[in-house]
Amino acid sequence: MAQRTPVVGIDVSKDWLDVAVHPSGEHFREANDGAGWCALRRRLKTLGARAIGIEASGGYERQVIRILVQASLPVRMVNPWKLRQFAKAAGLLAKNDRLDAGAIARFVDTLPCRAARHDPNLARLAELVTARRQILDARQQCANQTELLRDRELGRMLARRIRQLDADAARLEQRIAQETAAVPALAERQKLLCSMPGVGPVLATTLIAFLPELGSLTNRQIAALVGVVPYDFDSGKMRGVRRIFGGRAKVRRVLFMAAQAAAIWNPTLKACKQRLRDAGKKPKVAIVAVMRKLIVTLNAMVRDNAKWTPKTA
Repeated sequence: MAQRTPVVGIDVSKDWLDVAVHPSGEHFREANDGAGWCALRRRLKTLGARAIGIEASGGYERQVIRILVQASLPVRMVNPWKLRQFAKAAGLLAKNDRLDAGAIARFVDTLPCRAARHDPNLARLAELVTARRQILDARQQCANQTELLRDRELGRMLARRIRQLDADAARLEQRIAQETAAVPALAERQKLLCSMPGVGPVLATTLIAFLPELGSLTNRQIAALVGVVPYDFDSGKMRGVRRIFGGRAKVRRVLFMAAQAAAIWNPTLKACKQRLRDAGKKPKVAIVAVMRKLIVTLNAMVRDNAKWTPKTA
């Protein structure tokens, strides 16, 4: 029998990188630090793997991905939810780091996975955008707590914290603008996206940081990647309610707020929403349709490198 090209799965934790090679069944472990990354890179280059799967692990995977991508190794990103469903379907009910690495290798060997990318400019921008979002969430939490307080001292403490969070958010917005303006390609893309009424700097930088595929996929693919495609739920004579599912929550969250504004200030999207409401569609169904039309239009604009016009939509 012809020898199969190996496929590698890497399970990432805070301290360790558990590695499994499929179909040989080989396992080994490296530390999740500089020395471990270099040792892993050397071993994988010698191995000549067809694909190297890595599951997203709360950020602990970023540095090892950077090292492997810079070494021109075929790194593939694995969706954690899909991986868990695959493991259950394959009868892998137990879960530990060693087993997870093996499941990742089998998953990548069986199903197509997107190639991992590492752009240092996008990585810095994504870190700043994420920090801004976290600060705004913390501010909202403090504001909600303030409404329920009766103790004046606690009220002053929270008010002081809110002022500090506002200052931090303003500083981060300056940093985000500086990082974007410093890279001509990013500045040009932001200008292109913001040419559409209803799209502001927050949505534009979020799309640049967390949706680099924008402009390179079909309309349905980009909508599915964001998570605004309604899926069927039918069986026999039953016709279930269509629902959106999955996608990148970070992008969808900001896109939802942008769609609310676009449905007011963008004539094309405003007419789209009104047409759906007149047809009896529920408000949430109408706004999801606006979200889908918004991201599809932006995808076409980036693909064609054309600023927004009513005909674009």
